[in-house]
Amino acid sequence: RFAAIGATRLKVLDPSAKADQPLHHSDGRYHLVYNGEVYNFRELRRELVALGETFVTDGDTEVVLAACVRWGVDAFRRFNGMWALGFVDAVERAGFLCRDRFGVKPLVYVVDGKSVAFASEVRALTQIGNWDRTLDQDSVTEHLVFGYIADPATIYRRARRLPPGHYLTFDRHGVGEPRRHYDIPAPPPLASHEYADARTHVRHELGEAVIRRRVSDVPIGAFLSGGLDSSIVVAHLSAALGRPVQTFSVGFAGQARYDETRFARIAADRFGTEHHELILTERDIVEAIPKILDHLGEPFGDSSIIPTSLLSQFAREHVTVALSGDAGDELFGGYWRYLGHETLDAYRRIPRLLRRGAIEPLLAILGGSRSSMLGNRVRQFRKLMRTDAADPLARHVAWSRVLSPGAADTFTDPARASACAERAAWGAKQRTDAFGSADGLNRILAFDLQHQLPADMLQKVDLASMMNSLEVRTPFLDPSVVELALAMPGEFKVRRGVRKRVLLDAYRGHLPDPILDRSKQGFE
Repeated sequence: RFAAIGATRLKVLDPSAKADQPLHHSDGRYHLVYNGEVYNFRELRRELVALGETFVTDGDTEVVLAACVRWGVDAFRRFNGMWALGFVDAVERAGFLCRDRFGVKPLVYVVDGKSVAFASEVRALTQIGNWDRTLDQDSVTEHLVFGYIADPATIYRRARRLPPGHYLTFDRHGVGEPRRHYDIPAPPPLASHEYADARTHVRHELGEAVIRRRVSDVPIGAFLSGGLDSSIVVAHLSAALGRPVQTFSVGFAGQARYDETRFARIAADRFGTEHHELILTERDIVEAIPKILDHLGEPFGDSSIIPTSLLSQFAREHVTVALSGDAGDELFGGYWRYLGHETLDAYRRIPRLLRRGAIEPLLAILGGSRSSMLGNRVRQFRKLMRTDAADPLARHVAWSRVLSPGAADTFTDPARASACAERAAWGAKQRTDAFGSADGLNRILAFDLQHQLPADMLQKVDLASMMNSLEVRTPFLDPSVVELALAMPGEFKVRRGVRKRVLLDAYRGHLPDPILDRSKQGFE
């Protein structure tokens, strides 16, 4: 036998049995398993029909199969969507695996001699074949230091994660190395006098991205935290659908600092959504942990996977597809650490004697915690003290650590932890060389887009949503939005202590002022 492929399908487009997978081409030669959605499938279908293709289903899977038959690996650059796929040519005994541009959908694999096994999740991959399950100690260290394991590594030495924007081929002679089908472009940046145009363009492109992601044969809704990004998505989805959108948010009983339901209600009222709230207690969180841990195929360090999973479970009671605001922070500078460079430069203008003699000893004895405003500031300032690097990207990698160097040494070999940090810094430089050094913020954002976003945020959302049979779509990761954002000068996004500047100005008057004027809140 040359190949065995299978899929468990979440039926979103064309729920009929004709579209079940694996899907086979009409000539019986080509076969496909596929996870995700290609939003421009109708345009591609018309193009393929003009070339002589015929179709028996109404969804995107058959279009993806026909495109792979017609154009091979060149098909990927035509897709606008999220996908992980395996394509097999039974006559040539060849095929390929592929993952979407930004890593919304995961794909893991093991090469064993001339064979390859692959799956959507590590947990599934461990059920295939007899490959060596020895742990990768470097991955264990990376998990402890950064809270996630970035591609191409997994927790197992033999198992690999196909990087975003890559594919690999296989044939009767063996399995090739991953190759890029998409590279984040570094276009000439917009000039600073084009700020007004940038506000108009970003609003237009986000609106078009939401319109592309509204296509569905099953009920569709949106996550609504009451933050800027999810409110933008809900605003555009409400306009695109022309009817009340089902929206979903989470609140935390007795934890006012973490509860965002007041802001979510403001946005829901503004856009007339059919709003649903899930109020979680500490007991709800604790009781959910064993089930979530059992679902994970490898360690994962982002605690927000717990409320994300519970929110997905809640939303699935009403809809099968939900749009989210993920990636808005990575594209437009939403996190506190993007302000860290300005803060550190200002701090270093304080006389050295005062810094070393009073401020830093005080920071050392104060408690750092997310549970209070003061504690959170202490925690953040301690992170700033971790590095004296002049290069903004090197600083950023140091600040991205979950554990400080001293704490990491408690849990893992100090030399291994140091090598892990050095690899991350080297990888950051390699992934962002095309952006040069003129705009430090865009280099940082490009790194996060390729590294932390797929390894942490997108991994979390996919695990939590797929666990509950919910499809989550991310309009901010439309290629047109990504490429526009990275073409903007850093000052359009972060300036004088203001984060997401261009988004705030683009949606002033379109979103309620309390949404625009509130501070950033993590989903913790």
